[in-house]
Amino acid sequence: MGAGGSAWKRAQEARRYERELREQLRAAQWEVRNWEAASEGERKVAAKLQVLTRRGWRLLLDRRWPGSRSANVDMLLVGPGGVFVIDVKNWRHAPEAAGGHLTAGGRTYDREVEKLLKVTRLAENAVSARNLSPVAVQPLMVFAGRSVNARLGTVRLLGERDVTPALVAERLRLRPSEVKAVADHLERVFRDYEDTSARTGPAAPAPAAPAAPSAAGPEDAPFKDAPFDDALFDVEGIRNAALEAARSAPIEQWMTFLHPDQLALVRRNWSGPARVSGPAGTGKTVVALHRAAYLAARTPGRILYVTFANNLPRVQSTFLRTMAPAVADRVDFRSLHSWAGEFLRERGVASRLDRDKAEGAFGRAWRSHGRGTVLETLDPAPGYWKEEIDYVIKGRGLTAFEEYAPPLRRWRRRTNLRRPHREAVWALYEEYERNRTGKGVHDFNDILALALAEALAHPGATPYTSVVVDEVQDLTFVGVRLLHALVGDAHNGLLLVGDGQQAVYPGGFRLSDAGIDVRGRGQVLRKNYRNAKEILDAALAVVADDSFDDIDGTPTAGRRDIDLTYGDGRVTRCTAATRAEHDEALLTALHALGPEAWPDSAVLCRTGAERERYRRLLTRAGIPAITLEQYDGRPVPGVKLGSYHRAKGLEFKHVHLPDHDAPAAAGAGDGTDEGVVRERRELHRSQLFVAMTRARDTLWLGSVTRG
Repeated sequence: MGAGGSAWKRAQEARRYERELREQLRAAQWEVRNWEAASEGERKVAAKLQVLTRRGWRLLLDRRWPGSRSANVDMLLVGPGGVFVIDVKNWRHAPEAAGGHLTAGGRTYDREVEKLLKVTRLAENAVSARNLSPVAVQPLMVFAGRSVNARLGTVRLLGERDVTPALVAERLRLRPSEVKAVADHLERVFRDYEDTSARTGPAAPAPAAPAAPSAAGPEDAPFKDAPFDDALFDVEGIRNAALEAARSAPIEQWMTFLHPDQLALVRRNWSGPARVSGPAGTGKTVVALHRAAYLAARTPGRILYVTFANNLPRVQSTFLRTMAPAVADRVDFRSLHSWAGEFLRERGVASRLDRDKAEGAFGRAWRSHGRGTVLETLDPAPGYWKEEIDYVIKGRGLTAFEEYAPPLRRWRRRTNLRRPHREAVWALYEEYERNRTGKGVHDFNDILALALAEALAHPGATPYTSVVVDEVQDLTFVGVRLLHALVGDAHNGLLLVGDGQQAVYPGGFRLSDAGIDVRGRGQVLRKNYRNAKEILDAALAVVADDSFDDIDGTPTAGRRDIDLTYGDGRVTRCTAATRAEHDEALLTALHALGPEAWPDSAVLCRTGAERERYRRLLTRAGIPAITLEQYDGRPVPGVKLGSYHRAKGLEFKHVHLPDHDAPAAAGAGDGTDEGVVRERRELHRSQLFVAMTRARDTLWLGSVTRG
């Protein structure tokens, strides 16, 4: 092809597409010519939208509100982008959206917005029978003869010129069969007026060269010689919007339709704190995200969405912004510690978080009050005792030895600490606190404790009407009390989402101890939507013998009853004699997938140090990789790389776990108490279980023999 040939070809394609769109508009304008019940503005907007019926959309015109004798909704539009409840306005003055109000010509039209929101909720209720999430139903106000693109809360304001490109650019939510099912259902619920002659069924395919009818009756007189108005028809905008939509991956498609149990939880009105639990892969995070969007659309305050891991808020924020852009700015996604630190700064409470100096303070305390004491008879390594302070003493908010002394139950801790051991731990803790305060620094637990004290001292002084907590099992007792203090026992105030089996940190708590009562407001999900059967069976085999106490205090067996929805899948186990052979096998497996599958693949490691080692390995092999700390939920052309801990709340088509069974015998034979060894092994199995259940289609398990 000669120079400029490809550009000429693209130009020809664009011209053909433009001619097609103009012909479709001309045919659409003839189709709505007999809609006598509508105003001129509604007919013009309907003509623009009728073009979409050739792209898989269904347009329902002038529908009656369910349960009403006279109220109507101008249009219902159902298509690949979802369900749109449309109110058409033909105003003399340009609309303005400012300060939370809709105005035109100096008058306020908030009641028009309220009416549109009311009928949108009726549509939401109607499509819930089809298990369609509320986020797929959007209110739209279209202004005839105007060019507008704005938002007023959850209502999108568009001009006649802007509406078609905007809808073409919507991300894919419904497949053709789903469009038909939803539109048919809405057509039955929102009945047609008897006197309308608009066609509301599926449009026939557009003719190759549509033309005006050759013979027109008297009712056609106003249109017979009138020029077709395409001055406000943005052909280039529609074309560009279609191309952009084609480039965009439909990452939220899996979030459009929910299981009836999930949808009921999203829409439920809870009279106080609530809990959603269930095994891995049952859609708990999906419910939490939809619940946040649902509440943001219906409450005046802001929604706080909190998780423990600091990488998840970026990903979850991207997901919500994709599936419910109208409310995304009203939901704050934060990790618990980053939010607490900001909360203290806003309140003027002094804090100085310094992890390195705090670690140094503990190191000095161990050398003077840990080494050579009875603690070394149980575990000579200081790490276990630092966890005891972090997750049991400070994590539970204990301030006096009498609170820590027997018979206090140490949740998720298997080691039996008699009174002399607890006295030694308390002495170690007090020395650590003296060293830390002497340096004038705080640790992460101090930040939560300070925030809790501030929240309790000034109840109700936050902008949040609701708090959604994901992966709640990884929070400390103080952390969950802090979040409860923000909203108390308010209706729809606190939603706790998580599963005790997927805890990846030591220590724990019971909700009742934190003063949180979820009786009658809990739901256990049991249908797995993520994992192939072979993958889930392999993961459950790891934790089958490890019973656990959930945060509501319920003892639960390791192997649980789960309903599967996905049958295909593959688990590959690779055992190598040396680390070099193992790593070569990993690279071979990744190369076999190919570059097209790398964006859906992950290599998960036990520690951050191992993650860096495999990052260098992949880089040398020419395989692009991005760490989970960098990943924000947008598609990237490379393998995801991170630790088991950072993979919480995420999922991938292909997961690789190199050297996954290396620490299985850690601690044995080194003088460590058997209870500590058991605890470490159980915690490792729980972490491995979480990593394995991130896989949807394939799971690669690497091992190195060690003689």
